[in-house]
Parts: sequence; structure tokens; C-alpha cells
Amino acid sequence: MGFFRDRWRRTADETGPSRATHGATAGHPGAQSLPQTGGDVEAMIVDKLGGLTIADTDTSHAPGPLTMARIVDWIGDYGYSYFIDSDGDIGGLWHSRLYYFLLFGGEREILQVRGQWNREITIDRIEEVLEFCNEWNTDRIWPKAYFRVRDNGMIQVYGEVSVDFEHGANDEQLDQVLTCGLSTGAMLFDALDALYPDPARVAP
Repeated sequence: MGFFRDRWRRTADETGPSRATHGATAGHPGAQSLPQTGGDVEAMIVDKLGGLTIADTDTSHAPGPLTMARIVDWIGDYGYSYFIDSDGDIGGLWHSRLYYFLLFGGEREILQVRGQWNREITIDRIEEVLEFCNEWNTDRIWPKAYFRVRDNGMIQVYGEVSVDFEHGANDEQLDQVLTCGLSTGAMLFDALDALYPDPARVAP
């Protein structure tokens, strides 16, 4: 995910020079002695941060608990349409496919984006669908692909992206996961469309 990649790069850029000086030999122009006492550490921090206090820090990116209200706000920010079903779950249609945004866990800390393909497959093709899902899950991280056999004997294919936010998530992390759930779900269902073209889309 881009957020974690960018954060790694920022960390590497910010800490790289200090790591290099720690590895320098004594007497070398780049050498820097390590702090020996707690007082030395405190003095070094004050020197590096220029007397920065906790009150001066930016907490806008601090993680917060997951709530359905935050998900609704995210949907609204993108101008998407959504509904809330009788169970209180949030869902919507993207490219004619049904998606749900669900919270699980004792503290509702697990966020799941679950997509459902907008077509069904006859149970006679169950071996093909099983092979498709297994290959998808072997080659890709997201979404998890699986299927269920409905009461009418037809196969319904799903895709899921689930992330455990035990310690909360900031807005950027939430955006990354929700966007990932929709975009990778679309890739899964597009692959199914290619494997099983809709006959109604083809001219007779």
C-alpha cells in the first residue's frame, strides 16, 4: 500500500544520515559519539528537535477507533451512494457489483470490505470456479476470493479485504483500506467477466 511505502521512505530519508555516522570510525570526520547517560540522551533530543514540546506536535494523523460513521463520511467524501440495511450494515453498488463495509471483533476493530459478483455461475462449473479462486489467492494478496453455493444451486463469488485495526486507524489508513477493497474487488470481478463473458452483451 502506498501509505506504508511512503512512510518507509520518509523514515529512511530522515534516519539514514544518523545511521551512517554511528557506523563511522573514531577520528573520522563523520564520527559521532553515542550518548552515554540519560541526560545525554535528553540533551541530544532537545538539540535535534529544537526544544519541541508535546503541545507543538501535530496529532491530526493520530489513529482513532473504527466507527460506521467514519465509513459513511468516507463514502460521502467521494460522492458515492450507499444504503444501510436492516442489520445496520453499510452497502453500495460499484460498477453494478454489491459491496458491504463491515466491522467485526470484540471491539469492532476488524474492518472488512466484502464484494459480490453481480452474476451467478451454474454449479456444473464448480471445479472451474474452485480452480479460479485457488489460483487467484495463490498469486495475489487482495482480495481473498471464495464462493458459496446458494439454495437455488447457483454459485456466487465473493472478494474480501480484511484488516485488523486493534490500535485504531487514521484517515489516511482508512482511505487506503477502503480504496483497496473496492479496486482489488473490481479486478477480481473483471477477471470473472473475462472468464465467463456475459452472453447478453454479445450481439446475436
